[in-house]
Amino acid sequence: MGTGLLAGLQNDWGKLLRDEQEKPYYRQLIQRVGENYREQTVYPPQTDVYRALELTAYADVKVVILGQDPYHGPHQAHGLSFSVLPGIKLPPSLKNIFKELQEDIGCPIPNHGFLEHWAKQGVLLLNSVLTVRESVPNSHRKLGWETYTDKIISLLNEREKPVAFVLWGKHAQDKGRYIDETKHFVLNSVHPSPLSAYNGFWGSRPFSKCNAFLREKGLEEIDWYIPILEDGK
Repeated sequence: MGTGLLAGLQNDWGKLLRDEQEKPYYRQLIQRVGENYREQTVYPPQTDVYRALELTAYADVKVVILGQDPYHGPHQAHGLSFSVLPGIKLPPSLKNIFKELQEDIGCPIPNHGFLEHWAKQGVLLLNSVLTVRESVPNSHRKLGWETYTDKIISLLNEREKPVAFVLWGKHAQDKGRYIDETKHFVLNSVHPSPLSAYNGFWGSRPFSKCNAFLREKGLEEIDWYIPILEDGK
């Protein structure tokens, strides 16, 4: 990927998004975000902004788990929605995701929140907005990221091989207008945050439902079990 925000993606996303990255809105977005990185503390690190796309190529996507914007605390965000690096305390939303994972398919709750194991199997862990200012959630909303991630969802919708979309919360559900539900699977529910999880997240069974869809389409299921790390690191 390189170190700059405009560096090209090395997998198939690079070609697919090249025209989008030439558009004026995207150039303005990158200029403004770049200024923020220089003048403020912004997450994730610049080298991780497109990490979800780097780890999960377009052709390999089976499931999309769409978040809102990155974690805004120190050392948390690293480019994958809901994920934190090994050794970082689990955020409340991720704790709830793991509880539902255990209830849904019996996976033990891991001792860390690093979700790269999912990403490498075809789970695109994408946020609607890819950057955020420290301690200010939603601070990079309406800079242009939403348009860029709309394009990503639209490209996946156009694909012949079907995709399971997990849309947690209103911001994620807004992307549903780009998805043909006659071809793809869409699971809408409230966000897994403690403020809303009681209102429909618990018991939504996203993991087993995604695997049932993949199985029905003759695609390999996701192994949702997250390997335990020694000392969580």
